[in-house]
Amino acid sequence: MITAYLLDIIVIFAFAVVIIAIGNRIKIPGIIGFILTGMFIGPFGFGLIREPQIVEVLAEIGIIFLLFTIGMQFSFRTLYQMRKIVLVGGTLQVLLTIAATMAISYFFGVTTAQALFFGFLVCHSSTAITLKIYQDRAEIDSPHARVTLGVSIFQDIVTIPMLIALPILAGETADVTGALLNLGVTLAVLFAAVLAIGAYVIPKFMDRVTGTRSPEIFLLSIILICFVVTYITASVGLSLALGAFLAGLTLAESEYFHQAFASIMPFRDIFTSFFFISIGMLLNIGFLVGNPVFIVGLVIVVIVVKAVIAGGATLAIGHSLRTSVLAGLALANIGEFAFILSIPGRDYGLITESGEQVFLAVTVLTMSLTPFLITSGPRVADICCRLPLGDRFRRGCVVDAALPPTTLSDHLVIVGYGLNGKNLSQAANAGGIPHVVIDLNPDTVSREHKAGENIFYGDATNASILSHANIEKARILVIVINDPLSTRAITSLARELNPRLYIIVRTRFLTEVPLLRNLGADEVIPEEFETSVEIFTRVLKKYLIPGETIDRFVRDVRADTYQMLRNPTETSADLSDLRMSIPSLAIETLSVGAGSAVVGRTLADLNIRKNYSVTVLAIRRGGEMIANPSGDFSLLPGDEVVVTGVPEKISLLSGLLLPENKE
Repeated sequence: MITAYLLDIIVIFAFAVVIIAIGNRIKIPGIIGFILTGMFIGPFGFGLIREPQIVEVLAEIGIIFLLFTIGMQFSFRTLYQMRKIVLVGGTLQVLLTIAATMAISYFFGVTTAQALFFGFLVCHSSTAITLKIYQDRAEIDSPHARVTLGVSIFQDIVTIPMLIALPILAGETADVTGALLNLGVTLAVLFAAVLAIGAYVIPKFMDRVTGTRSPEIFLLSIILICFVVTYITASVGLSLALGAFLAGLTLAESEYFHQAFASIMPFRDIFTSFFFISIGMLLNIGFLVGNPVFIVGLVIVVIVVKAVIAGGATLAIGHSLRTSVLAGLALANIGEFAFILSIPGRDYGLITESGEQVFLAVTVLTMSLTPFLITSGPRVADICCRLPLGDRFRRGCVVDAALPPTTLSDHLVIVGYGLNGKNLSQAANAGGIPHVVIDLNPDTVSREHKAGENIFYGDATNASILSHANIEKARILVIVINDPLSTRAITSLARELNPRLYIIVRTRFLTEVPLLRNLGADEVIPEEFETSVEIFTRVLKKYLIPGETIDRFVRDVRADTYQMLRNPTETSADLSDLRMSIPSLAIETLSVGAGSAVVGRTLADLNIRKNYSVTVLAIRRGGEMIANPSGDFSLLPGDEVVVTGVPEKISLLSGLLLPENKE
């Protein structure tokens, strides 16, 4: 028997390795690869699995580990920090999606219980796929990624009460009120017990475990906690998934959380792969091929409805239209937690065999389309911003009519008010530099505006927002946001609106530097490179390397690395920078007349700086510009002398250079 099981596992892993390797090349998420593996090796595919029971058992363990890690990441502190997104945005998205799904389900003549169950399935989105894509695109800290994460957290949490509600929804209990009361008391006692165990028992137990200094004992203890709590929960009539979630809660606030999470992750990934493979084994490829129009039509409906609802919920909690569109498209799929609900739903008779095939096909297709939906997001957002919608719906694309336009000129514009933006704003205040800040976080804008910061809400990828900041008359633009695509769009647009603008961009990776410079950035500061400089500087100091040696090495490294990425023109302060700092200073060009008394005399003889308090910066002779001329430079008729000084003194000097003035 064990040989048969072993052969099945070999087949599973062999197909998974090949399919996922191919999927990586064409940007298909790993979850889809596991589902495709199940489709190929399952009974509706090549029928290569002879003992499907082993896959089902391993899949159940995968569900336990998945919910266990979700519970470990469940933090009341995180919920409080993201309360508006999670509680308001998440609630709106889930409830409205359930309502819309029920309305569509009634059209097909299903019962209320089944329609509600379909709503439970459809309201979930794939956290694993969307966050993996955002990580790959370096957008994990962007506003739309934060919204996607917050709503996904709420979706994961509501899976638990949905699982609890399934027996009642299936009509297995005649006394619904009594069942709900009994369930409520059971859950309250269970949660109280779990919190008490997490606060008093687990810390002491884990102290003893870590005292052994044995990684093996630590890992076994974590798994023991998971299985014991899961078993107890299942013994009182609740689901394994709920028990695993509660087991994770016992470790959520523990000081051992990070090590426990890192230790359990490999087990979660391995067993969860069996879960998705088992889902793929249930999907009948023949059903999908036989009903392409119906399936594709449902996929389109699901994506459109979920995108509109999720985007609307994001818009309702104060985010911009651009962020709402991007988050809506990211949440438009049906996620992995729907599979967790579908299995007990099938056992309770809430979904028919054909209904399950439709659900599986639509879910797999929407998950597969997620990378393409996220990639198309910026273009769709631009189209939506151009639609003739009201200002309320185009929030972030247009400026609030109550805000007066910025009247500053020769000023600094800061896009983004994170740590870098806030520090730059404080430095500008300290230096007396006029500036204005643009940010997409409505809470940040409201708070900082009340504190006296010159900040307004808007999406800087829109020309009207930049124009409101008077970008056409600004001197410097600094972009410090965590959205690479928006950073590129803002750089290009700002350069188009103001060709003379000096643009400084912060980016995460060195590879972004050439692209941003080609789009118009004058300076690109890659955090990746500057972090490496800071690290090796500290390492060298620990080895007592002399400070002068370290400074020289840092200068050389910066020169070598940045020189490769720069345009031929080096970055430096120019004359206009000096004039901005000293408003009374004038820079003018004076011509030497043919009959002037200065013709043939050297600059040292004239001693212009001492006699007139004016400095000679350069002399243009013919087509040649001679910068910082020496004292033995002789003036000739037709020379153009570039000088700087107080206007009155320059006026006196100009009289000396005229032909009619003789010394």
